Amino acid sequence: MENVLRPVIVVGGSVVLTLLVGWATDLLLRKASAGHPETPLWGLLRRALIPYQLVLCAALLRGSYDQAQLLEDHRDGIGHILTLVLIGSAAWLVIRIAGAVVETSYSRYARMHRDPARVRRVRTQVSLIMRVVAAVVGVVAASAMLLTFPTMRTAGTSLLASAGILGIVAGVAAQSTLANLFAGLQIAFGDMVRIGDTVVVNSEWGTVEEITLTFLTVRTWDERRITMPVSYFTSKPFENWSRGGAQMTGIVYFHVDHSAPVEAMRDKLRDILRECSAWDGRAFGLNVTDTTPNTIQVRALMTAKDSDDLWTARVAVREQMIRWLNEEHPYALPRVNTGGAVAPPSRNGHAWADGTARGGHESRDTGDLGSYELPDGRFRKAPESSRTGRG
Repeated sequence: MENVLRPVIVVGGSVVLTLLVGWATDLLLRKASAGHPETPLWGLLRRALIPYQLVLCAALLRGSYDQAQLLEDHRDGIGHILTLVLIGSAAWLVIRIAGAVVETSYSRYARMHRDPARVRRVRTQVSLIMRVVAAVVGVVAASAMLLTFPTMRTAGTSLLASAGILGIVAGVAAQSTLANLFAGLQIAFGDMVRIGDTVVVNSEWGTVEEITLTFLTVRTWDERRITMPVSYFTSKPFENWSRGGAQMTGIVYFHVDHSAPVEAMRDKLRDILRECSAWDGRAFGLNVTDTTPNTIQVRALMTAKDSDDLWTARVAVREQMIRWLNEEHPYALPRVNTGGAVAPPSRNGHAWADGTARGGHESRDTGDLGSYELPDGRFRKAPESSRTGRG
């Protein structure tokens, strides 16, 4: 009977104690979260309850398993498994706690500072720091697990002797990976590009959605995702429309006839922008910037608080200005001239009867129905039908 009760008491007691401690901890975190709504730390710590209970249960079972006297032939193997579970769950717990602390710090910083650019920079740095912490903790946990195997301890001694050669080989083999890794750190702390920035890369306009240690994701206006190595942003030029502030200036070009009412167009632009909620009211203007034989180029300028509003303002100006010209000043729209051209004068001051100068001469009637003068000054006989009036 004792052989049955002992394992049940040891294993069951460990599980029940783990559940009770987890429940009590969760209750305390809930009360702390309700009492301090200004900080999300206590609510975020609740995400660590599962690894916390797993660590507690593995530690209790590892410490009391010898007293259970269960499967004694496999005692070493079960003890080793419990050790591995304890190391893995402890690493998981450390990552969750670190994530809660870092995210709480970021939330507090975001509430205190109203500068969107600075907040996005801190958000980028925080996300990359968490990835570095998770990677370091994961490597340390994996190394600790491997060192629990006796054969790995022996292998580690021999590997230390050739660590220099292995480091060189690994560095050459992972050159691009290491370059991306250091580029990711450079982007995070060099403030080159941040999560939420509006960028133009490879002629594609989009918003930075995710930055990792090795790649960066840009979400385009049509919901596509462009994934690029972070080393691209440290080695090639790109446009960052959010750098130094989100305010932007945009332009819209119109090609109109030379008779277009430019002053009226300027007044209409002012009226359009006053009714457009996307215009921030900083500046606007309309000027003739170029001319061609058939049209003139008119540039309309407007400002907005960010790239999204600028797009909306440009679309509204383009659409309403064209509609207004079509309804109120249709003559100002570009036209294709189809009238006859004025003939240039010939070299002797005359032109042909059909309005074109041909070689500087004209066809002259000689008074003789049987002949006529050619442009080169020679005379040729007219056809018989011309002389007789037939045909």
